[in-house]
Amino acid sequence: MATSRDDRRVTVVPGGPVLVEGPVEVVGEDGVVARSDRFLVALCTCRRSKRQPWCDTSHRERRRSGGAV
Repeated sequence: MATSRDDRRVTVVPGGPVLVEGPVEVVGEDGVVARSDRFLVALCTCRRSKRQPWCDTSHRERRRSGGAV
């Protein structure tokens, strides 16, 4: 649980990550805690990031299905 009662702003970016004002603690499904002291963090929502739970901009690498380039 968070140790501070300060409000945090959460911004959902359409087609991108969720931005959270830091510092933050993220508890994963497996119970592992990831911490960041940054003033703003980007949480991955596309599940493509190799740095989970943090966004690494993998959502930008969209593949075209069929059709010409």
